[in-house]
Amino acid sequence: MINVSGLTKKFGEKTVVNNLSFHIDKGCIYGLLGPNGAGKTTTFRMLTTLLKPDSGMVEINHKEIRRKSSDIKRMIGMVSQHFSMHSDLSVWEILELHGKLHSIKKEERHKRIKELLKFADLSEDKDKIAKKLSGGMKRKVMIIRAILHQPDILFLDEPTVGLDPLSRKNIWFLLEQLKESGMTIILTTHYIEEAEKLCDRVLLINKGKILMEGVPKELILNAGEYTVEVFDRAEPEYHFFSSRKDALEFSSNIESKYIVRESNLEDVFIQMNKEGEKYGF
Repeated sequence: MINVSGLTKKFGEKTVVNNLSFHIDKGCIYGLLGPNGAGKTTTFRMLTTLLKPDSGMVEINHKEIRRKSSDIKRMIGMVSQHFSMHSDLSVWEILELHGKLHSIKKEERHKRIKELLKFADLSEDKDKIAKKLSGGMKRKVMIIRAILHQPDILFLDEPTVGLDPLSRKNIWFLLEQLKESGMTIILTTHYIEEAEKLCDRVLLINKGKILMEGVPKELILNAGEYTVEVFDRAEPEYHFFSSRKDALEFSSNIESKYIVRESNLEDVFIQMNKEGEKYGF
């Protein structure tokens, strides 16, 4: 579906994305994970034709993407991190405008808008002005607007940032339904729980380089199923174990405060960066 080979981008003397190569299968949810400044957003912008790489190649269905490639742009939908819609238009008007921009005929456009409003549980809100919507409702509108022209791939940059827990779970449900319909979804996220819940595969990056790629559960098991996190020291310490028994035996000799818990993707990242910097997931 998507092949990325040797993707590289520099800004001045700084290499922000450094020789990334990976593959994304059709119909999966794929997560780009890493701290602020890791290169996620730059990678995202190159995958969506918004930014030209200095070197390397991105192919979608064996077609190399280019910034002015209309064929590729018809294949993708995109939801940015920040709310981006005409705030003085109604929900229906926002979707109507997007459909017209994609030259969707009126009868088909209206049918599609009604279907998507129902899909996102927004039918009763179609006449509401965008600026009066809640954060969760705005995000839903942005998602259904992005898929109105029926793209094969949906790109989402931090899709639930700033949302309350209930709204976040509503968006998760919406994305899971889109995946079940066969859509391929690529997202960036800072939320570990979100990545573990949604993603079939994840790419962990830092300083523009790949740290690890794979199925979340398998990455966690490889790191160690249980973590002992030790507090009351200059920097928190993390120790990883394949069994709870081993973790408990190790912790029995610790005099500082600690917890024993199941490992998560953040622990995988920490293990890959044992120098102990604070990465701010």
